[in-house]
Amino acid sequence: MNNKKQLRARLRRVRRALSARQRRHAADGLRRVVMTQGLLLNRRRIGFYASTHEEMNLMPLLNQALWLGKACFLPIVPWKFQRRLGFSRLTPLPRWYLNRFGIHEHWTPRPVRAWQLDLLFVPLVGFDEACHRLGMGGGFYDASLAYLRRRTVWRKPFLVGVGYECQKVGEIPVDPWDMHLDAVITERRIYYASRK
Repeated sequence: MNNKKQLRARLRRVRRALSARQRRHAADGLRRVVMTQGLLLNRRRIGFYASTHEEMNLMPLLNQALWLGKACFLPIVPWKFQRRLGFSRLTPLPRWYLNRFGIHEHWTPRPVRAWQLDLLFVPLVGFDEACHRLGMGGGFYDASLAYLRRRTVWRKPFLVGVGYECQKVGEIPVDPWDMHLDAVITERRIYYASRK
């Protein structure tokens, strides 16, 4: 656990050091990679995240998906002592509020669960080429996607970690409860996980 904590702190410093211009170029690059690789094709219900200042901005990609007529969803963080995320579909007249972490959320009376999405973009602090993810440490995505560990055939959603190329490391320490990603996407390319 200590290794993860130190690695998380180091990678957050690297991510914070990116300039506003580098962040804008990376967000545009990520959108181009997704569109070039056809990641949105045949996926109707897509989960995004509302980025913090440090995280990769998904707004250019989210706007592209809305323009393509995709149903786009954002996570809803549960209140204290709960870990499973709900997801709210974006509507033409959104009702925004700040959650307990100061992140914008979109209100809905009927959130959906992760298994109802076709594709889910997940923020990360670090990743490796095997598509292991280092998150912020809250465990929200791991808890929300734990059901996938029991699935062998039907696996929804397709999980894609999102980060900057500078967040890639040689190896991420993995715990039994960590959710494995299907792919990781950066401003330069997509890394696909190999399933053994």
